[in-house]
Amino acid sequence: MGQALLPYTPPLNREQLQKQGLEWAEEAIYLTRFQQYERALSLAKLASQLAANDYQPWFILGTLYLQQQQVDAGIEALQKALSLAPKEAGIKFTLGNAYFQKGEYQTAVTQLEEGLKLKPNTPAALFDLGNSYLKLGKMTEAIAVYNKAVAQEKNFWPAINNIGLIQYEQGNIKEAIDNWQAAIKLDAEQPEPQLAVAVALYSQGKKEEALKIGETALKSDSRYGDIKFLADNLWGKKLLEDTQKFFTNPQMKAVLESLEPKSSTQINPVSVLNNVGWVER
Repeated sequence: MGQALLPYTPPLNREQLQKQGLEWAEEAIYLTRFQQYERALSLAKLASQLAANDYQPWFILGTLYLQQQQVDAGIEALQKALSLAPKEAGIKFTLGNAYFQKGEYQTAVTQLEEGLKLKPNTPAALFDLGNSYLKLGKMTEAIAVYNKAVAQEKNFWPAINNIGLIQYEQGNIKEAIDNWQAAIKLDAEQPEPQLAVAVALYSQGKKEEALKIGETALKSDSRYGDIKFLADNLWGKKLLEDTQKFFTNPQMKAVLESLEPKSSTQINPVSVLNNVGWVER
């Protein structure tokens, strides 16, 4: 009877594996700073296996999945992270964003509200909550939450901009324009409130001023010439209808035809992880 020679396998040290996993998780974050998302995702997968009982690798993995628009996989990883760290508000905030992307707005509200109970003064989470309320048609609640976000961060123009979006649908055109102009004062380079002002002015017959502002906005970011992109950014039915009329103007049609396509912005994993308190070891 022959005997096979079994190779020697050194015993694995669990603490060393866990340490290696956390180091790879940090390396994954580092790679995202250079937009090497595929490599970062591979490292995060390995990290979540080696340090399976730490929430950080799962949190990073989930965030990277969302960046790659793999929402279901992202939610699964984030739920694992939450099971390991149920009091981490940042995980709940990111889950809320994920469910919003999936179109499950009530679930998004639940996650965001739970996160805000743990960390109430978080403008980005308040903004996401306002967006979720808007999608659910709860306009009063949405405006209240946007105002809370602005109270926490005076220069938070997206919340001011979205209040204008709601007001326009409600027929409060002057108030909407006032909010969009306030957003522009906070950040003059932002094309969204510029285009919204242009559309509103055009609908009021102020065509020359509207065309000038609209051309500047679209040349700044060509994505705003796409009605679907505007709808994805929560522009309402009335504003979209008026935008389509605005785009039929010959001058605007010429501008739109001259624009070069620009890719949509995806979630920034570094920004998410920094904002929710990831601390490198």
